[in-house]
Amino acid sequence: MNTSERKAEMRRRTKKFAGSIVRLFIALNKRREEQAVIGKQLLRSGTSVAANYREASRARSNVEFISKIEQCAQEADESQLWLELLHEDCGVAHEIVEPVWNEAEELISIFVTMSKRTKEKRES
Repeated sequence: MNTSERKAEMRRRTKKFAGSIVRLFIALNKRREEQAVIGKQLLRSGTSVAANYREASRARSNVEFISKIEQCAQEADESQLWLELLHEDCGVAHEIVEPVWNEAEELISIFVTMSKRTKEKRES
């Protein structure tokens, strides 16, 4: 897979992640205030993963790319926090939260690797 194909695949994957966040948010019981509040936080952080990845894919420099890709990792990590709170403190079923949490974990690993490799290339 060449660079442009990998970029396109990550754009699709991060968009799919954002879509799963939106669907999870829609399924929440918004009459429960804690689910509504935490759900909005999740919606913001989860969808920003895709937005930041798109910005990273159009970065004008390695420094800008690293900054944006690390922001992707931070937003995915924040999404995991909201997912944990929804499950542990708001009673949202594990089966609903787990697949989204797992995808966030995989995306974080990918983003961290991308950042490290770009930093290594810059230093050599």
